[in-house]
Amino acid sequence: MGNHLKSETSPYLLQHAENPVDWYPWCGEAFEKAKIEDKPVFLSIGYSTCHWCHVMARESFENRRTAEILNRYFISVKVDREERPDIDSVYMSVCQAFTGNGGWPMSIFMTWDKKPFFAGTYFPVGPRYGMPGFSDLLRTVAEQWDSDREKLLHSADQVVARLGAAESGPENVRDENLPEKAVKMFAASFDRMYGGFGAAPKFPVPHNLMFLTLYAEQNRDPHALEMVEKTLAQMQRGGIFDHIGYGFSRYSTDKYFLAPHFEKMLYDNAMLIMAYASAGSVTKKQCFLDTAEKTAQYIFREMTAPGGGFYSAQDADSEGVEGKYYTFTLAEIMEVLGKEKGTRFAEVFDITQDGNFEGVNIPNLIKWNKPEPDFSDEIRRLYDYRKKRFRLHLDDKILISWNSLMIAALSVLHRASRNGQYLRAAIQAQRFVEENLSEGLRLYTSWRGGKRSENGFLDDYAFYIAALIELYHSTLDKKYLEKAEQFCMEAAKRFADNKNGGFFLSDAGSAELFINPKESYDGAVPSGNSVMAYNFVRLYQLTGKEDYGTLAREQLRYMSGQAQEYPTGHSMFLLAKLMYDNPPEHVVAVLKSSSDLEAVKGRLPILADVIVATNSAEYPLVNDRTTFYVCKNHVCHAPANTLWPR
Repeated sequence: MGNHLKSETSPYLLQHAENPVDWYPWCGEAFEKAKIEDKPVFLSIGYSTCHWCHVMARESFENRRTAEILNRYFISVKVDREERPDIDSVYMSVCQAFTGNGGWPMSIFMTWDKKPFFAGTYFPVGPRYGMPGFSDLLRTVAEQWDSDREKLLHSADQVVARLGAAESGPENVRDENLPEKAVKMFAASFDRMYGGFGAAPKFPVPHNLMFLTLYAEQNRDPHALEMVEKTLAQMQRGGIFDHIGYGFSRYSTDKYFLAPHFEKMLYDNAMLIMAYASAGSVTKKQCFLDTAEKTAQYIFREMTAPGGGFYSAQDADSEGVEGKYYTFTLAEIMEVLGKEKGTRFAEVFDITQDGNFEGVNIPNLIKWNKPEPDFSDEIRRLYDYRKKRFRLHLDDKILISWNSLMIAALSVLHRASRNGQYLRAAIQAQRFVEENLSEGLRLYTSWRGGKRSENGFLDDYAFYIAALIELYHSTLDKKYLEKAEQFCMEAAKRFADNKNGGFFLSDAGSAELFINPKESYDGAVPSGNSVMAYNFVRLYQLTGKEDYGTLAREQLRYMSGQAQEYPTGHSMFLLAKLMYDNPPEHVVAVLKSSSDLEAVKGRLPILADVIVATNSAEYPLVNDRTTFYVCKNHVCHAPANTLWPR
């Protein structure tokens, strides 16, 4: 048995390579076959660590009877959303248009020319949860395809027209009050008791916290900072943080941040490192920096590939049970630690006979209100014990966009902690990207097993440029700044919508799908358009080149229009706007000798634009020693031989 997925490299597609369903990858052959055989296409989109994708696979795609229906009446196509964000973005919009929500697995029914006429997410094998059984749905669609195709095609045309009209978006405007509006909206939904925003499920959304941190610092707003501190502290105390192996799970299923959805994603952990490091830098609270460093330790232990790249995700399921790998019984704690140490550990980490999660226990500190004892030895022993239980599925493909987030995160963490280990890891990962995921100014989305994808999208460029900028800030090595500029102009050339503003997800003029999306909304990760705004602002402030100033103002205007109705969904853009309106200190460091560079780098704050220069008439040395020229808020201070504090 086997299908057309056997030669793919995506772990998600390979999970389905032995299904009785005659799956095709996204390819011309599949759609041509659908046209010749006059069949509709069933498109299934997911990712390898998706719990409900596993459930639907076990119930339906491994079911021979269901496979027979799919193989008889449909051409079936599988897509890894992480390798093809363009396909995922377009059909997620379709799914939301049909159902009002979206998620994975995503199930799309469409014509051979890729026009969708019905969509949904998970469908159970039989009727339940108020949903039809998947086999019944397949038969209904097949019958309508034969008997009432005109109605289906009309539905497809309506959806395509509706989504095409939505892509034009609102007029470009500039609203100076958007950050203030966003802060008020965050305050209205803030959970003062347990942190986070809104009701369960609660997602970390670290870029929201990063925006609030910068807003609080710039405006001396204690209430904005309170929202950040409460949320970060509660997440670290809760079960969403893995107290045994470190790192964060995807989201919390409850309002307490106790019970997570247990999958761990590279992008969440990267951005949470940035959020905790930034908050630690602003508040001077060591607990935040400690959490960022523990999260980095998790990445180094379990998510780092030979050569320095970073893997994508770890699964939530083990032995078919979600979270089984991460939970403990009280008896296990006693067996591993002994009665005395086990009793103390159980008291602190809420381990009971009855359990705090479906009869077992998620270690957490939510109920512990005293200083946390030193349990380093106990945690090491429990970690070693847990590692021997099962082997979690690892999605070991390497994505340039998520690797770029981690490179940026480790660069920020280096500046916050002064620990050279983080910078070395960031530099090594950037080398991996350069050697395996780029060719000249062309970037590729993913790499696995020595093979790379053929696509590079806006997010790949935007995130990589941001990573290069952060590497420059940590090293002051101009090669990173020069690379950032080169890739920035390449992205502008390839993806810009020169008519309506903003940037397309795929190359401008791409006609593979019926629309080329321009994503501006920040989801689990910031949108490419938000990050491009950030990149233009940072490059303008670093280089002083007016070309970047023009691009920054144009992109900020475009994003202001997108963010009008829901500014809290555009936090990365708002962060860029704050930085444009209130630039960090601009420092020209004139070195007495090259040996002084390390001392300068060792004193850099998380935010500052630093340029290294040599002794000249414009920037002369003072007292024949390394000299700093500092400007802030359109005012330049007298040159000095010390940098901070000032």
